[in-house]
Amino acid sequence: MKIMAGLLSSTSGNVLINGVDVTAHPRKLREKIGYMPDFFGVYDNLKVDEYMDFYAGTYHIPYSERETIINNLLELVDLSHKKDAYVDTLSRGMKQRLCLARSLIHDPDILILDEPASGLDPRARVEMKEVLKQLKTLGKTIIISSHILPELAELCTVIGIIDKGKIAAYGTVAQIMQQLTQKRIIKIKVMGNMDQLITILKEQPNVHEIIEKVDEVEIEYDGDDHSLAYLLKNMVQQDIPIISFSEKEGNLEEIFMQITEGGESDHD
Repeated sequence: MKIMAGLLSSTSGNVLINGVDVTAHPRKLREKIGYMPDFFGVYDNLKVDEYMDFYAGTYHIPYSERETIINNLLELVDLSHKKDAYVDTLSRGMKQRLCLARSLIHDPDILILDEPASGLDPRARVEMKEVLKQLKTLGKTIIISSHILPELAELCTVIGIIDKGKIAAYGTVAQIMQQLTQKRIIKIKVMGNMDQLITILKEQPNVHEIIEKVDEVEIEYDGDDHSLAYLLKNMVQQDIPIISFSEKEGNLEEIFMQITEGGESDHD
């Protein structure tokens, strides 16, 4: 991330952001990205609007545009009511959101966020997630590094797992899970008629393992969506009272442990 942000030189290879080489054009790069480090720096002796104005100046934003931009960003991160407060009076969560607003001051195309929810209480984490979701709808590309894996699974469209400095897995959670297991886990919850359901499932060539529970069955399934739809249709036609029929999503923590099994504990 520091290499992407132009803060470190790479030992090998190249990093291109929107076609711009990070090493060759660092100044042009900084116009395109907003970087929020893990340990953010804030100036405690400044008020919130003064802090934002200072950074607006570093990006040469005209005075005539600053007030509108700052007001919009503070509203985005829900800090409008703290505009005249000194930074040192803010909670950690508020400082984190202020740092995010500061990284957006020049309207970058790409946001690079290192542990954006680190050290936040549950309410502050929820607030941060909502802001990131809103930024996503605005068309921002957001790159997040985090060890809070369940939140990554909820927020990210694509996930990369790094083990010993190399990409060990890449894709959506479902894609990574499928690469590991080559089978889909389908959960079927019914109201009665469990024996009839089991009989139907045992007749299906794509069903490999059936795990029975009280009112639910989990199956290992290696068919495509069309055959899965046919299975559901078949059960409905045979009057199986289905309450729910869904594919079980992979648990990112389990995936991470499986991919990095036997490795050291300092993974990203």
